Amino acid sequence: MTDAVESVPADPARERLLAEVAALPGLPGVYRYFDAQGNVLYVGKARNLKKRVSSYFHKNHGGTRIGHMVSKIARMETTVVRSEAEALLLENNLIKTLNPRYNILFRDDKSYPYLKIASHEYPRMAYYRGSVDRKHRYFGPYPSAWAVKESIQLLQKVFRLRTCEDTVFSNRTRPCLLYQIKRCSGPCVGLIGAQDYARDVDNAVRFLEGEQQEVMDALQAQMMAHAEKLEFEKAAEIRNQLGALSRVLHQQAVDTGSDKDADVLAVKVLGGRACVNLAMVRGGRHLGDRAYFPKHVEEATALPTEEEDTAPEAPVEVQVLEAFIAQHYLEGGAPPLLVLSHPVDKALMEALSQQCGVKITAVHQPREQRRAWLEMAVKGAELALARLLAEEGSQQARTRALVEALQLPVENLDAFRIECFDVSHTAGEATQASCVVYEQHRMQPSQYRRYNIEGVTGGDDYAAMRQVLTRRYAKLAEAAQQGEARLPDLVLVDGGKGQVSVAREVFEELDLDLGLIVGVEKGEGRKVGLEELVFADGREKVYLGKDSAALMLVAQIRDEAHRFAITGMRARRASVRTGGSKLEDIPGVGPKKRARLLQRFGGLKGVSSAGVEDLASVDGISRELAEEIYRALH
Repeated sequence: MTDAVESVPADPARERLLAEVAALPGLPGVYRYFDAQGNVLYVGKARNLKKRVSSYFHKNHGGTRIGHMVSKIARMETTVVRSEAEALLLENNLIKTLNPRYNILFRDDKSYPYLKIASHEYPRMAYYRGSVDRKHRYFGPYPSAWAVKESIQLLQKVFRLRTCEDTVFSNRTRPCLLYQIKRCSGPCVGLIGAQDYARDVDNAVRFLEGEQQEVMDALQAQMMAHAEKLEFEKAAEIRNQLGALSRVLHQQAVDTGSDKDADVLAVKVLGGRACVNLAMVRGGRHLGDRAYFPKHVEEATALPTEEEDTAPEAPVEVQVLEAFIAQHYLEGGAPPLLVLSHPVDKALMEALSQQCGVKITAVHQPREQRRAWLEMAVKGAELALARLLAEEGSQQARTRALVEALQLPVENLDAFRIECFDVSHTAGEATQASCVVYEQHRMQPSQYRRYNIEGVTGGDDYAAMRQVLTRRYAKLAEAAQQGEARLPDLVLVDGGKGQVSVAREVFEELDLDLGLIVGVEKGEGRKVGLEELVFADGREKVYLGKDSAALMLVAQIRDEAHRFAITGMRARRASVRTGGSKLEDIPGVGPKKRARLLQRFGGLKGVSSAGVEDLASVDGISRELAEEIYRALH
C-alpha cells in the first residue's frame, strides 16, 4: 500500500484533520465524518479508534467510493465509550438520527401491528398499532395487518371473544350477527357468565403464548367434568370448541415444534439493491413475513468492515444483515431465537442480549423445522427483490446510482441522456458503428443511429470510432453552442484506454467537455461484472462492483449498442455480398411481413426505394421496424 498522505498537497484543514487522527486513543468508540457543508457522511464504531480511523487516511483508496468519501471529509467527531456493546448502541442511535450518506439505512418502522386484549370485565380483542402500555395485554408484533386480523378471526372461531367497542357493548339489547354465526358468545346481553368468559379469555391468551396442547388438555378435562355431571349441553359446547381448535391447528401452514418465539432473517443482494426478509414466529405460530429494502447499500459496502488491515472484508450480505439487526433490535423487542441466512458478529449478538436483558441465540445453519423456515424466508427475499428490480422505480434508481457513482452534475434525472457507441465488423468487412440512446430511464430505439464506416483500413476500430464520433458531434457541437441542440450528459464508448484516447482527441478538436467521455473496459478475463470505467479527463479508473446498479445500467446500454451494431453489420454484409440485403436477415421481419413488403413494392428494389413512412404503412410493420428496415437497406 502506498501512503496517500505524502501525495496530498499541503492543506491546513487536512493537516489539522490528520493531526486529530494521530491523537486519537486506542479505545473503543464511535466516529462521525462530516463534509464541508456539515452533512454527515458516515458513522462507524471501533474497538480501537486510532487504528480504525487511521486506516481511512493512510491508504490509497484510488477512485473507489471510499476514496470519494475520504476526499470529502472536512472534519470528524469521536466519542469514547466503555465497551464495544456501548459503541454498537451509540452507533445505531446516531445512524437513525443523522441519516448518514455512506451507511446502510433501514426505514425506522415503528408501525408493527399487535393483537390487543383490552382490560374489561369482558375483555375484547382488537387490532392495535402504536406504543404499548401495561394497562392492556398485547401480542405480537405481527408482520402485517393481515396476520393480526387472521389471528382475531381464528380466536373468534375457537374462543368466541367479543370484538365490539365498549360503547357498542354497553348499549346492546340483543346479540349481534356475530353471535348468530357462532363468532361471539354474547356477553353483551348476558348469554355467558363472567367466569366462563374469563376462562375463554385465559385459554385464548395461552393459545397466543404457544400453549396449544395445554389448552386442549384443559378443554378436554372440562368437557369430561361436564359430562360426568350430566351437563351435556355444556360438554357439547366444549366439544365443538375442541373440534374448532383441532381444525385450526391442523390448518397451520408451519408446525413450529418447540420454538414459540423466533425471527427468521434472510438476506439477498442483487443489482446494487438488498432485501432482508423477516419472518415471525410468535406463540408457536408462523405469522408470515415482511421484506425490507435498505438504502445506501452500494456506498456502505465499499467501506472497510474490519479493523485489521489484513482481515478479509465481510460479504455484502453479512454487512446488510448486521445493519438490520442493529437498527431493528438494539432498542429492544428481539425474540430469544434468531434464525439467520448468514453468520453475524458475535459481539453484535452479545450487545443485543445485553440490551434486551435476555439471552438471544443466533442460528445460521439450522436443521429440521428451522431449516424449512429459513428456506421459505430466503425464497421470499428472492421474490421480493425480483419484484423491486422489475419496477420502474428500480430503473430510475439505476440512473441515479450511475449519476452518483460518476459524480455528474445532473439536476433533472428524467432528462439525463446517455449515448453509447460500438463498432462491429467481420474480419474488417462491412464495418458499421452504432449509436444507441438512453433517456427518461429507458432505451429510446427511435433515436438509434447506424453509421456505415468508409475510407478506413478494415479492422481498424480506432479509426472507425474516430469517424463515427466526428460525424455524430461535429454539427451537433456547433448547434449546441448556438443553443439549438443539446449534447448528451454522458458518452459511453465500448472499449478501454485506446478507444477513450480516440474519443478525447475528437472532443478536443470539437472543443467539447472531456468529462462526458467514459470508456467501458472489460475486466480480468473479460468476465461480465468485472468491467471498469475509464475516463478521458484524467480521472482514475473506477470499478463499480459486480452487483452495482450503476454497472448494471452501463452493461445494459453497452449490450444494446453491441446488439444494434451487430444486426446492422450483418444486414450490410449481406448487402455487400449479394448486391441487396435479404429482408429475412432483418430482425423482426418474418416470412409473412417479407411477403407483404415484396407484394406492396413489387420486389426488393422497390422496398429499398421506399421511405420510412411508406414502409410503416404496410400491415404489421411498426414505425420502429420500418426505421430498422430502412437503415438495413441503405
